[in-house]
This record gives sequence, structure tokens and C-alpha cells, in this order.
Amino acid sequence: MEVVHVTEGAETFTCNAFLAIGEDGHTTLVDAGAWDGVIDEVRSHTDGVDAVVMTHQHGDHVERLEAVVDAFDPEVYAYADHPTRTHAIDDGDTVRIGDEEFDVVYTPGHADDHVSVISESSLFSGDVVVHDDGAFDYGSFGRTDMAGQSRERLIESIRDLLERMPEGVEHMYAGHGGVFHGDVRDVVETALERAAKREPKYPDE
Repeated sequence: MEVVHVTEGAETFTCNAFLAIGEDGHTTLVDAGAWDGVIDEVRSHTDGVDAVVMTHQHGDHVERLEAVVDAFDPEVYAYADHPTRTHAIDDGDTVRIGDEEFDVVYTPGHADDHVSVISESSLFSGDVVVHDDGAFDYGSFGRTDMAGQSRERLIESIRDLLERMPEGVEHMYAGHGGVFHGDVRDVVETALERAAKREPKYPDE
């Protein structure tokens, strides 16, 4: 499965949106982002999008979703209700991304509707855990200083993610920061250790 970071060239604030292209031709977009150029970028890699999987519905992840649906008419998988959602997903479900099956893990704390998805080889972590994001390198986590967010719940979510993670996961595609290839479990464990120290991620948190 090929995974393309389709918002990498964005000059405006957006999440990382990833296009997964299966060897069988099935294409999945994980998050839609907020960049106006995302549709043209997707079209430079594929003629269509079969499905969109949303990690959560913060604006930087969902702003271009309706435009993506208008352009490609995909199935839309999301935890929370959305006008374009065609399939509700919940903890313990499975979703197809590219040509792989991924387990859905409910991971709130940063957002009440946050899910992460994990296969035998790859993790799409949204904002619950990231490799690097300017606040921390090699193991950071989503912010929890805004209304409706909870550091305690985020810590629980990261623990759940570790418990559900198969051995040997080596690709992490997070909602912000860089893509990571290597020992994903170690990165997530590092993020948990940092989050559990209860230190503020940002100076004003």
C-alpha cells in the first residue's frame, strides 16, 4: 500500500491528510484537511477516492470534507455525525484503508469524537499522538488546554492505543508533524510518558 501525504505542500494551516492507495486500486483519504489544493493534489495521484476516514472533526481536519465529497463521491466514515457521513464507526470496528484492514480505537481527550486506526503495520493516529510537532520531538501528543479537552482522558486513550497495538507496527501517520517509520510503539510510549508528567505542552496551558 502506498501512502501519500497530500497536504504536504500546503502553505496554509491544515492537518496532515493522507491518501492510501491499495495495490488493488482501492483508495482511501484519511482526513480531508483545510487546504484548498487538496483535491487537485489527490487528482494528481488517482482518478477517484473510494472512502474517507475521519479521525475527528476539528476544523483543520474537516474543512475540505464537503468539497472532497462533491469531487469524488466517496463513502465517509466518522465517529460523530456529519452531513456527509455515510458510515458511523465506533471502538472495535474495522475499516478498510487502501488494501489493509484497520481496527478502530476510540481515543478522546483532544476531541470527544477522536478515533485512531491501526493495522498490523501502520497507525493513523490523528492528533492523539504525533512524532514531532514543534512542542516535542520523538513522541508528542494532542493539546488539551482548550474547552472540552482533557489531559486525563488523553492519557487513558494513549494507554488504550498501546494495549491494542500489534507488535511490529512500523509506520505512523499523524495529524501533524512528520511521518515516522520505525519503532512506533516506542514513540507512543514516549508520548505517554510526557503526557503523564502533566507538564503543559504550551507555555500558556
